[in-house]
Amino acid sequence: MSKPAGREPRRLTRWWRRWSLRTRMTVIAATAIAVSVFVSFQVASELMARELQDTAEDQLRADSRVLAMSAERGGLAQVELPPYPGSGRLVRVILPDGSTRTPAGQAALPTVSELAGRVAQGASADLMESGDSDEDGYIIYTLRVGDGAVQVARVADDSPINQFGFGMLLIGLLCVVGGALVGRTVARTGLAPIDRLTAAAVRVARTRDLDADIPDEGGGEIRRLVQAINDMLAALRDSRRAQRLLAEDAAHELKTPLTSLRLNVELLIRLDRRGTLHSALSAESRNRLLNDLGTQVAELSTLAAELTEVARGDLSDESTELLDLADVVVAAATRARSRVPDIEVALDVTSMWVSGRPAALQRAVLNLIDNAGKWSPADQPVQVRLRAEGASAVLEVDDAGPGIDAVDVPRVFDRFYRADSARGLPGSGLGLSIVQRVVHAHGGRATAGRSARGGALLRVDLPTTAPPAPIARPTAGEDTAVH
Repeated sequence: MSKPAGREPRRLTRWWRRWSLRTRMTVIAATAIAVSVFVSFQVASELMARELQDTAEDQLRADSRVLAMSAERGGLAQVELPPYPGSGRLVRVILPDGSTRTPAGQAALPTVSELAGRVAQGASADLMESGDSDEDGYIIYTLRVGDGAVQVARVADDSPINQFGFGMLLIGLLCVVGGALVGRTVARTGLAPIDRLTAAAVRVARTRDLDADIPDEGGGEIRRLVQAINDMLAALRDSRRAQRLLAEDAAHELKTPLTSLRLNVELLIRLDRRGTLHSALSAESRNRLLNDLGTQVAELSTLAAELTEVARGDLSDESTELLDLADVVVAAATRARSRVPDIEVALDVTSMWVSGRPAALQRAVLNLIDNAGKWSPADQPVQVRLRAEGASAVLEVDDAGPGIDAVDVPRVFDRFYRADSARGLPGSGLGLSIVQRVVHAHGGRATAGRSARGGALLRVDLPTTAPPAPIARPTAGEDTAVH
């Protein structure tokens, strides 16, 4: 059964990645040097071989001209051939009849080739034979003289190339070893900041001490990496601080309704065990106690829902879309009316297109209306207005209640903050905090002030965007009461 084609490369990749970065840098440096030495050896050997070949051929041409001059003076058959020195140059004379003459004691040369014979017959002036065409490793130069030719030859000697190659091999091995050592040293020096950074990160992970910033050292990529990690630690510190504050505030806010709920339930249990539930409490007292229990359970449910909303921390799970803010406001007002039947909402809205998350925006508007509904008298509606102001969509929600004290205005959007006058009213102190978070996530701002009716005026400014297409929509210029 054959293996899949891509499995082997993936296996090699995993094997390579298992090595440390320092080892990989060392191997890469040594390999680069080895390849460079090999390529340099090949190029240098080729150049040296060509240079030796050219030198040998030039020498053969010079020697053949000297021999040709002697042959022209004395004739090919009578020319005195130099004695064979035992090594180096070899000579031979090709006579007109095709026979040859060589010095006494000289080693036999290869048989005269067909091309050399044609030179002797006058087909060409000279001929250089060398390389692969010569099986015996000779370089033979043939020069025409009179009715024949003279030949001068040399044994092809590869020993200089071999010696050069051996020397280059030793140098290459030394360079590879030296390159590996240099690569190891450079890797150790270059990765030293990474090692210290890793040690610092491990120390932070082991001790859970997010306040210990990593020292900024080095430059370039190392500095940017250190700064990025320090920014991450700062974000984690802020997140941990926010979680701690949320837990502390939630525990504080849960304590009061839970204590009241526990006391009322314990009273009912104690009276029921004694059998005096109906005699000890009048019908009016029982109804009031049960209503209190229902109110406290509803308050706990609202608080749990709002805590979940705040603990999520962002709105990234809902996609952004182009929407008409007027539709969001109308939907929120309808929900507010269904949740609290006694609330009356007067709408004065204009079509305003924004880019946002519909569910989050509707929750923010609903919280604004719920907050105003707690304060507005029964005969006074909560007024909700949506209009354009420059490049912003302005949403205003006001009530006819007592308004917000000047000392409370800066903190009205703080998490769990409740004014002294609101301590006796239902609520968790998270509604307006959620409003501010949603508005900020959409690039807007939320402010609080006093309305013309003397109550609270909560205002939200959101950036508008162009509608998807021209839309014919009637403008609701008059107040519309939602009952």
